[in-house]
Order: sequence, then C-alpha cells, then structure tokens
Amino acid sequence: MRSVNKDGRVTICQISDIHCGSPYFVPDLLERSILEINDADPTAVVISGDLTNAGYRQEFEEAARYVEKIRCEHVMVIPGNHDSRNVGYIHFERLFGDRFSVMEFDDILMVGVDSSEPDLNDGRVGREHYEFIRETFSGAQDRLKIFVIHHHLIPLPGTGRERNIIYDAGDILEILVDSGVDLVLSGHKHVPYSWKLEDMFIVNAGTASTTRLRGNTRPCYNIIEVDDGRVRVFRKYPFKDRELIVDFNSRTREYSRFEERIDSEVASPGGEQRR
Repeated sequence: MRSVNKDGRVTICQISDIHCGSPYFVPDLLERSILEINDADPTAVVISGDLTNAGYRQEFEEAARYVEKIRCEHVMVIPGNHDSRNVGYIHFERLFGDRFSVMEFDDILMVGVDSSEPDLNDGRVGREHYEFIRETFSGAQDRLKIFVIHHHLIPLPGTGRERNIIYDAGDILEILVDSGVDLVLSGHKHVPYSWKLEDMFIVNAGTASTTRLRGNTRPCYNIIEVDDGRVRVFRKYPFKDRELIVDFNSRTREYSRFEERIDSEVASPGGEQRR
C-alpha cells in the first residue's frame, strides 16, 4: 500500500456534504473539486457523508458516478443523515460498501464510523460500536490517528441553535481522547471550522458543491498534509487558492490555528438554516 506522495508527504483530501439531487447542488463545483483533488495526487480521499439529498437510489447512483472520477486507490466513504433517509443506507452499502471502515498506512491509521439514524437529522454512534473504536486505535502504536464521522462532535459558531450534535458525543470524545486520537474530520453543518480539544484537533468541513451556505461562507473542502509528524490542514475553495487553518506537530504538540476569516464570515446576522 502506498504510504507517501512522490514528494515524501502523505496527502488526504476531505470532501463533504455533496448533496446530489438537491436543488442547491452545483455540478461545476463538484467537477472542479474532483479535478483539483486528482491534481493533488492524494494518498487517500475521505468523503464524510451527505452524498445525497434524500437517500434515493438515483441520487446515490449520481454520487457514485462522481466518486468514480476520483483517481485515488484509497477512498473512504461514510454516510450522513441525508443518506439514511428513505432507507438510503441500503443503496449506500450496495454502492460504497460497509458504513464503518478502517484505512491503514505506514504512518497513519484512519477510522470512519456511521453516525446517522434513519430519517433523523440527529445522530449517534452507539455503545455497540465503542469497543470497535477503542480496539482499532489501540493497535495504532505511534501512527497518526484520524477519526472520521459525519456529525460534528462539538458546537460550531455561526450555525444558530444547536440541535444536531450526536447524542453520545461526550462518550465518543472521551474514547477519542483516551485513545490518543490526533485529528477528527467531520461535516454536516456546512460551516468549515476547527477546534482544539485536549491534544486533538477537530476539523469540520464545509459543503463542497452546494449553495446551502451560512453567512458569507463559501463552498470548500479540506486538504491534509502529513510530513514527518507535522500535520497541516488547508481549506481549499474550488477555483480559488487554499488557506492554512491548522498546523500542528503530532509529536511535540506545538500548534498554530488560524480561523479569523471564518470567524468574520459566520458572524454576520442572518436566519438559521436547517441541515
């Protein structure tokens, strides 16, 4: 299994909340994002849920056609709350496989879980999956540990009244901290943001290909570069430049975090949108 890019780095691209079938879906944005991701020659690609708008078969098949355009051997796909509507998880499993997955590289261990509940915007992981998370990360040794989930684990600014943190977020956060997880990748609220909790960074992706945006935020996805213990997370806007949002050393725990632009973009007053 390939562990590094040609330049010696591991590159992981995270794209989220595609929403094929939504009236707000913009095909050009997704096409451009995929072209940019392919140009980055990533080691892995993470799609962190909400591939569809309502979980219908034709929406999943459209999403699958886009995913097939990603030129990467290692693609992790997990479902979101929209994907579990209308028994959509059946189509998800047919086209993308297991809703829980593990991806291993020489220096990285990545665990993805399904936090969706049928026909609910809320989510949970569930006690029946706690041991799977613990046991998988226990074998990571000195590798960078990455956890992938659709729902956000802690509140995000600029998203109105908080309603959709997973029900067992406290238990999951405790497991992740105890397991020494370095990075959490999530989506769901369409607002890109990052938090630092203990020695763990929680990075939320925005929507990559829709105009369901809050405040002045823009469609975007994340690029994570790992090089000899140093982890840099970039926010990439399709057709535009990327910007550094998190820079940390997983060994020394030194870090820098840059969220001034998003703080200003989500601070403007406006109505709450349902996700």
